[in-house]
Amino acid sequence: MEYHPLTKAIRIQTERTNEMEHSTPMFLTSSFMFENAEDMRAAFADETDDNIYSRFSNPGVQEFTDKMCALEGAEAGHATASGMSAVFASFMALLKAGDHLLACNSIFGSTHTIITKYLPKYGIEYSYVSADNPEEWEAAIRPNTKMFYLETPTNPGLDIIDLEAAGKLTKKHNIILNVDNCFATPVNQRPIEYGADLVVHSATKWIDGQGRVLGGVVVGKKELVKEIFLFCRSSGPALSPFNAWVLSKSLETLDVRMERHAANALNVATKLQGHEKLTWVKYPFLPSHPKSDIARKQMKNGGGLFCFELKGGLESGRKFLDSLQLMSLTANLGDTRSIASHPASTTHAKLTEEERQAVGITPGLIRISVGLEYADDILNDILQALEKC
Repeated sequence: MEYHPLTKAIRIQTERTNEMEHSTPMFLTSSFMFENAEDMRAAFADETDDNIYSRFSNPGVQEFTDKMCALEGAEAGHATASGMSAVFASFMALLKAGDHLLACNSIFGSTHTIITKYLPKYGIEYSYVSADNPEEWEAAIRPNTKMFYLETPTNPGLDIIDLEAAGKLTKKHNIILNVDNCFATPVNQRPIEYGADLVVHSATKWIDGQGRVLGGVVVGKKELVKEIFLFCRSSGPALSPFNAWVLSKSLETLDVRMERHAANALNVATKLQGHEKLTWVKYPFLPSHPKSDIARKQMKNGGGLFCFELKGGLESGRKFLDSLQLMSLTANLGDTRSIASHPASTTHAKLTEEERQAVGITPGLIRISVGLEYADDILNDILQALEKC
C-alpha cells in the first residue's frame, strides 16, 4: 500500500531491534562492527550499504533523511551538521573552477558570504539577479552557468519566486536548480514538483521547531546527491546521531505545527495592517503581497514568518525590540516561541548598505517568527511595543 508523504514522515523507521521498541532508539556510536573480514572489505569497497563510521552514515541519520525525501518527493538525500553545511556542500560538490553560479539577490547573510567571499577563491564566478524580476534571469545566464540558487520565500523580506518559471528556465538551459526551502518547509511547498534538482534545508528552524538542535539536509536527484555525499563523507560535516533522532521525531508533528504557525501569522499580520507606526506589513498570503497569487499557487499556506517596516527607522527598531515583553530576541526562527529580529543589524549585517537596500532590508525592517502561543498574546505584545516607538 502506498501512503501519503505525511504518513511516511510518521511511520518511516529504522529496522526494529530484538527489544521490540515502538520509538526508534538512538544509535550513539562512532563506528560499526562487521561479522568477518569479507563483510568489512565489501563495505569499504562500496559494494554494500553497511554502516562503517558515523561520519559516513548512521541508522538514525538515515531515518531522518528518508523522511525528508518522502516529504519533498526526492530520489535521495544527505543530512549534515547544519543548514549552512548543506548549502556549502551543494555548491562545492557540484561546482568547479570556471563555473558560474546564478543566485537570487535576496538570500540569507551567511549564504551571501559563501558566494561572494569564498567561492571566488576556488575560481567559481557568481552573479545576482532580482528575486522578484524573472525577466532578468535569462539574460544573466552565461555559457558557463552551472547552477541557479534561490530561496522562496526569501530571507528576510519574504519575496516570492515563481518556482514554475525557475524550473522551466533551468531545464531549457540545462542548469541545476537548487532551492532553499527552509522558510516554507516540505509540508507547505515541494520545489521538486516544479523542476528543482536539489532542495536544501536548515533543519534547525521549523523542522526541529523548538530551538534545540542544529541540522541540515539536501535532497534531490540521486546522481547529484551522490556527489554531495562523497564530498561530505570526506570533508566531515556529519549530523550528530542525537540531533538526527530529535529531528526525525520532530518531523512527525511538522504538518500540524506549521498549520498553527501559519494561522497565527496570518491572524497577527492581518490585524497589524494599517497601523500608524508601520509603513507596510508583508506576509505571503496577504492580498497586499505583490506575489500573493504565486504564493497561493505553490504554497499550502503562507508559513510562520511575516515582516513589517517601522516608520521611525533604526531608532524605532531598537525601541521596538527593547520594549517587547513576551517575544524572544534570538538568532533563530521556527521556534514554538515567537521571535523578533532586526536583520539589518544581525543576520544581514555583513551586507553593505547598498546591498541591503537592493533586497529591501531597510533600517526599520522587523522580522517576526510567529510561535505557537495564543495569537492575541503575540499581537498584544507587538502592539504595546509599537506604542513605545
